[in-house]
Amino acid sequence: MTWSKKDLRAYLQDHLLIGDGAMATQLHRLGVPVGVSFEELCLSNPTLVQEVHDSYYAAGARLLETNTYAANRDSLSRYGLEHKVARINRLAVKLARESARDDAYVAGSIGSILAGRVRKKVLDEYRDQYEEQAIALLHAGVDGIILETFLDLEELLLALDVIRPLTDAPLIAQLATLEVGRTRDGYSLTDAFAKLKAAGADIVGLNCRLGPAEILRSFESTVVPDGALLSAFPNAGRLGLMDGEYAFKSAPDYFGQSALRLREQGIRLIGGCCGTTPAHVKAMADALEELEPLVRVNPTVVPGERPQVTVQNIREQGKPSIVERVKTETTIIVEFDPPRDLDAESFLEGCCELHRAGADAITLADNSLATVRMSNMALGALMKSRYGIDPLLHIACRDRNLIGQQSHLMGLHALGIDQILVITGDPSRFGDLPGATSVFDVTSFDLIRMVKQLNEGVSFSGRPLKQKAQFIVGAAFNPNVRNLDAAVARLEKKVEAGADYIMTQPVYDAESIKQVYEATRHIGIPVFIGIMPLTSSRNAEFLHNEVPGIKLSAEALERMKRVQGEAARQEGVQMAKELLDTAIQYFNGIYLITPFTYSSMTAELVQYVRQQSALVKAEARI
Repeated sequence: MTWSKKDLRAYLQDHLLIGDGAMATQLHRLGVPVGVSFEELCLSNPTLVQEVHDSYYAAGARLLETNTYAANRDSLSRYGLEHKVARINRLAVKLARESARDDAYVAGSIGSILAGRVRKKVLDEYRDQYEEQAIALLHAGVDGIILETFLDLEELLLALDVIRPLTDAPLIAQLATLEVGRTRDGYSLTDAFAKLKAAGADIVGLNCRLGPAEILRSFESTVVPDGALLSAFPNAGRLGLMDGEYAFKSAPDYFGQSALRLREQGIRLIGGCCGTTPAHVKAMADALEELEPLVRVNPTVVPGERPQVTVQNIREQGKPSIVERVKTETTIIVEFDPPRDLDAESFLEGCCELHRAGADAITLADNSLATVRMSNMALGALMKSRYGIDPLLHIACRDRNLIGQQSHLMGLHALGIDQILVITGDPSRFGDLPGATSVFDVTSFDLIRMVKQLNEGVSFSGRPLKQKAQFIVGAAFNPNVRNLDAAVARLEKKVEAGADYIMTQPVYDAESIKQVYEATRHIGIPVFIGIMPLTSSRNAEFLHNEVPGIKLSAEALERMKRVQGEAARQEGVQMAKELLDTAIQYFNGIYLITPFTYSSMTAELVQYVRQQSALVKAEARI
């Protein structure tokens, strides 16, 4: 590539530009502990900071961000460093400039002061802090300012209002969204980008929180103002617990492929955020080498309509529990996530459809992925009282302290809801209310034991109760790990704690089903094997590359690449049926997971399981 070091805005008119990757997570990989000020390292360990800059430059990054994301007075005051704002910002620019040589841009990084917390102050109080940090960066000679990881549009607009009058240098304004297409303070990205451009942002984009797939979806559904330059710095997928450690999942080669897709959206500045490494940056640089930018083509936004479904009263009484049933016959649990809004009727219609198809129980997650959904307790009560559908509720350790957990379980007992699944729960800071506190008073092992204590008529505090609960307690199992033996050992501890049955994460190849059977056949309680149909190639790649605990086979990925639209969903159902043919041979317990809100896909699979099970029984009689 022939380099011409000119104004960043002019350069991006006809060039792609590779940004760097994560600073904090990379410093952590190099031995810096969590809980310190990463920005202070510009003073105490400048060599280490420069080592990170050098590694990104060597990987192909030609825009380096200063190590100043949280170098504002509010953040530094937590470490007694509020009097060193100017000094840290100036030294950070010097370090980045030395690594940038003569052919890379240096962008002064300014992060959100709210930083994901719930707003308690008037935003206008942050004006002086943005001005103080921006002046230090500009005086030190940055090529532009990058405002990044702003969950709230209103805070980002405030920062622009303060900084734009200070300089003619390029300003990059990047939002971080908790869900595709909308800011935390309720603006669509279409509106947000228009407001940012009008406020003086030269480049608008997204960074952090989401991985490549969801950031790509965000741009695909957004109308971008004419003439706006775009940037994208995705995370390396979702952060999750993998083999006992929290890690980001997306591999460098996946980032290279994703960079090509981001380019197709007209994005010209492409880098990485949390979890990305020099290897991720090199993969993007290699993929985009010698390519020219593409003109942005905005989507045509057409609001869709949801089909109406008639709900029938299908109340049934006197059902045996799933554990009693699965010992003698094929038993199907279907997962159907509670809604993220206030409309319960559509959800209940889907439950009825699944029940009519033959589901023995419908399981409801407890704010999965730390994303707020309607109370599964309330919905379970409606399912049971209105339609006689057996609910199976997830209970996460994350959201309730011990007082709340026991109160919640006592309420379930009063409602006659006795089938539950105890899970740890995803950390709150990675959900849609990152300022919320994760409680985690107990582990899933502890909570299983304590629920069984209620079954003995003893409260969590040891107080005798006038009645005994009758909870049937399930535990989760993830077989998609490198060390299956270690995962089974953890599962055995859950059985020791009192688990009555097991539900697995989805598996996507027949060999894995057989492996799970062999690995768990000794544990002595029923196992419900998880199957979730794929809906598209992008859905498959997202699950495989970004969601902890899910691993797809190469064959599954390749099959989904060949089809699109409705044909892709049909292919996903067909693949699930093939897996079910194997699953039925090894397991009486089948756990079908509904993708998105496609209850009809899962209903078809429920009916298929019923038909195939009947055929197997008929053949056995012959």
